[in-house]
Amino acid sequence: MSDAPSSARAVVIGCGIVGNSLAYHLSRLGWKDIVLLDKGPLPNPGGSTGHASNFIFPVDHSKEMTQLTLESQRQYVELGVNTECGGIEVARSEERMEELRRRMASAKSWGIDSARLVTPAEIKELVPYIDESILLGGFHCPTVSVVDSLRAGTLMRESAIESGALRVLPNTEVSAMDVEHGRIGRIHTSRGTIEAETVVIACGVWSPLLARMAGAHIPLTPMVHQMIDIGPVPRFEASSSAIEFPIVRDMDVFMYERQDGTGLEIGSYAHRSIVHDPEEIPSVEAAALSPTEFPFTQADFDPQLADALDLMPEIVGDESVGVKYAINGLISLTPDGMPILGETPEVKGLWSAAAVWVKEGPGVGKSLAEWMVHGESHIDLHSSDVARFHDHQKTRSHVKARTTEAFPKTYGIIHPAEQWASDRNLRLSPMHEQQKELGAVFFEAAGWERPQWYEANAQLVERYGVEPREAEWDARWWSPIINAEHLAMREHAGIFDLSAFAIFDVCGAGALDALQRSVLAQMDVGVGRVVYTPVLSPGGGFRSDLTIMRLGDEEFRIVTGGAHGMADRKLFCDQLPDDGSASLVDVTTAWTTIGLWGPRARDILSSVTSDDVSHEGFPFGTCRTVEIGSQLALASRISYVGDLGWELYVPIEQGARLWDTLWEAGRPHELTACGIGVYGTTGRLEKCYRAFAAELESEYTVVEAGMQRPKVKEQGFVGKDAHLRHREEEPAAILCTLTVDDHTSASGVRRYPLGREPITLRDGTPLTDAKGRRSYVTSAGMAPSLGRYVLMSYLPPEHAVEGSTDLAVEYMTERFPVTVDVVGARPIFDPENTRIRS
Repeated sequence: MSDAPSSARAVVIGCGIVGNSLAYHLSRLGWKDIVLLDKGPLPNPGGSTGHASNFIFPVDHSKEMTQLTLESQRQYVELGVNTECGGIEVARSEERMEELRRRMASAKSWGIDSARLVTPAEIKELVPYIDESILLGGFHCPTVSVVDSLRAGTLMRESAIESGALRVLPNTEVSAMDVEHGRIGRIHTSRGTIEAETVVIACGVWSPLLARMAGAHIPLTPMVHQMIDIGPVPRFEASSSAIEFPIVRDMDVFMYERQDGTGLEIGSYAHRSIVHDPEEIPSVEAAALSPTEFPFTQADFDPQLADALDLMPEIVGDESVGVKYAINGLISLTPDGMPILGETPEVKGLWSAAAVWVKEGPGVGKSLAEWMVHGESHIDLHSSDVARFHDHQKTRSHVKARTTEAFPKTYGIIHPAEQWASDRNLRLSPMHEQQKELGAVFFEAAGWERPQWYEANAQLVERYGVEPREAEWDARWWSPIINAEHLAMREHAGIFDLSAFAIFDVCGAGALDALQRSVLAQMDVGVGRVVYTPVLSPGGGFRSDLTIMRLGDEEFRIVTGGAHGMADRKLFCDQLPDDGSASLVDVTTAWTTIGLWGPRARDILSSVTSDDVSHEGFPFGTCRTVEIGSQLALASRISYVGDLGWELYVPIEQGARLWDTLWEAGRPHELTACGIGVYGTTGRLEKCYRAFAAELESEYTVVEAGMQRPKVKEQGFVGKDAHLRHREEEPAAILCTLTVDDHTSASGVRRYPLGREPITLRDGTPLTDAKGRRSYVTSAGMAPSLGRYVLMSYLPPEHAVEGSTDLAVEYMTERFPVTVDVVGARPIFDPENTRIRS
């Protein structure tokens, strides 16, 4: 057994598909002196890769996951370990057929054009041993494949070794990590200590244990996924390859079946959620099969075997076909179902590559290597960023609660707005009791309970003539009250709870320079100015967008959305100077925010303060402290709903008092409590305001989003060179605002797209820009003031023509005509911004 080297540029812990892929791609990008180690033997060290079913269904409703999967599949093909067999997701219910129609939209949006819906007879033709009589139809994707992930990992590892960049240490266990001044310093292993600039934890279900050694968090849990292999199957005995028939996902009963040589593998996500702690995983020596293959619990699987018998009676009902192999296999699940990638916010130089399945493994390896070397990936990974988690989301209790809820949803029908039921009511605003009295329907954001709408406003629906939605799917997690609250705000005024904002104070002599490096906008502004700004990636795409208030010569306040707040915190912390001349403090839980907007907002505010809140005395885009009774509130005159008003910040313990004060003062002015349905959707979309993770992603530029400023500041900032280049180039796509001309479906029911649907020509031809990106709906929602349904989408320049009626939105396999109303950022409501600046 050779000793470990004394130092390395990078140490990758874990020799599954992810670790092997990452080491390979780091070597291809020019890194040398890489160490790859695992406590198990090679080629199968005993992790989840070793018992994975190894099939790839490329279509996911998440663009990020689909892109990672397609990139992985491309690499598997390149390595010669990809067997294309096709796959069918079958439906036993009409509800599932509706979901498969929605899946067709995702396939077209993400560029997978071979997918099609198939009839029961066509399914029988493709899979002759199926009982098609219990099915209504299916979703067939010919590019579904089976891969050899162990062989792929071996080939990648050997290539990196041959290049001279990699040294591999199997049977080597990590016992400790040293962190010095917030940065990883070294790791201690059973073969010696390695000084390392960078350490990557890529060891799946063990990852939380390794992270804890350095004082970091990788919030995932091992979860059981049951699999059995039955055989020999007479029909398969003449097969010339390991798989000759399409893989079947029996989605309504949360199972899959696939040929595996002469056997049939049956996997289930229908059993109870069986959660384990990483500490419970046995050592390689103590494991009966492998550390991640636990003893099979037959009672959990018996109901699923009955479901398999219904679908495939020829095979499962054949008494000569026995069980060859059965395990409770461990997989990694996270609280939100996404991978955990990137540099940990707690320790610089310590990276996570965890909760990654075989289908996206090589894509993650390549993307993470790009992120480590270039500062960003060619795939936008914001949904997978390890820095996204708030403190409560890192706790073992939260992880177990959410993953227990999530496991049965692996093959579930998940609405885009679906809310979690577990571990709720953790972060409550000071106005929570008042909101409950108003019948608030709470949605969760970053642990905060936020009113989406208020049932107390139900009478406004009739007053404003708001129409309900006929289709249950379109109406789920929505209410016509949202549109009514919006109209009440536009007519009078609305009050909003914005406690979920993440708030950071940046202070010190170096604060200005740190912020100048971090954001696109000029931050050397007067005290009392409020600046809205994008935060760019090195390639000039979007990493975030937010507002910054200058509160003093050396004091700034960053306000950003709660959902992305922790990732934003890391972005700014990474730009702080090493000399300590600037610091960032998270003051989110010290402050609460109340929004007051509408044409009577000034009347309401002026009735409770003696400060001058006139337009001349308190211009748009400024902030200052005002007295409201016995409270001092920081008032910021900006608006995300496009109307006159302010964000009002007070210490969190004073929030209820401020709410009550404004509520009483607003009674004569018909003040309405408004939910986030107005703030985040209807108010925003009427003004064509862009949102991060919807319109604003790293693969789109400031110019394409229509957000370029007249000039670029002299000071350097992340992404400046790329941004300057983009300003000189013709955009490959332009963000446009579209409206639906006719909502009537073939059945006569009016349908309302919810987002992520493809924008096509009227004949269904998809639109693809010069960079190969498809046009799809980035945001969708009603513009109640105009009585029109708004879609936002990036269009190729030849189709970005105001007034054009050549396009359609494809929703549930039907096309609905749209008009291109606006090319660029001009609002469709109040285009001159007279209301917001009144």
